[in-house]
Amino acid sequence: MITDQQQEQAALYVLGLLEPDEQRRFADQVRASAELRELLRSLQHTMERLVLALPATAPPPTLKAKVLNRIRAQLTSSTPLPEQLPAGAAGGLHFLSGDDTSGWKPLPIPGAWIKLLSFQPDRGYAVLLGKLEPGVRYPAHTNAGPEDFYILTGDLHVSGRAMGPGDFHHADAGSAHEQNYSLAGCTLLAVLTVDDPLVSFAMA
Repeated sequence: MITDQQQEQAALYVLGLLEPDEQRRFADQVRASAELRELLRSLQHTMERLVLALPATAPPPTLKAKVLNRIRAQLTSSTPLPEQLPAGAAGGLHFLSGDDTSGWKPLPIPGAWIKLLSFQPDRGYAVLLGKLEPGVRYPAHTNAGPEDFYILTGDLHVSGRAMGPGDFHHADAGSAHEQNYSLAGCTLLAVLTVDDPLVSFAMA
């Protein structure tokens, strides 16, 4: 049975208004309760409808130029990129252990994280890991460039479709995603163009 307090926390969770500690505690409750997960799903679906009812706002025309300038600045800085080799590594080869927890960057959305794995400006793409904690929702958006992602663990609900481990999704440049969300949390592998704002954020 869901308590009044849990109903209130679920609403705040969907709105992103819980403090980090409260959010973690509530996520634990969500993992343990199918009834609570169903409530979250219903609230998130309602939120998606509200977001879609809002008038679309086009990004400023200067956004792409700003992102590309930010990437160029990063390339000329001394910050090591994932494709650069550690001392003593074999030429042209780079490895990252699955238990390496470094490199994760929190997004402005509470409970959402990204990690840059490889940046290939000459070929125009970057490879990242993405992670959502249980119950996290990613806002509706228009894709700046083409993107591909592959679900590694957990669940991700994309434009009304539930995806799980082994599922793949492609989105064309300029396509629109409704609000995406995960009930149990998820990890995914993403391939994005180098001018994607997420790539710039991951490198900052």
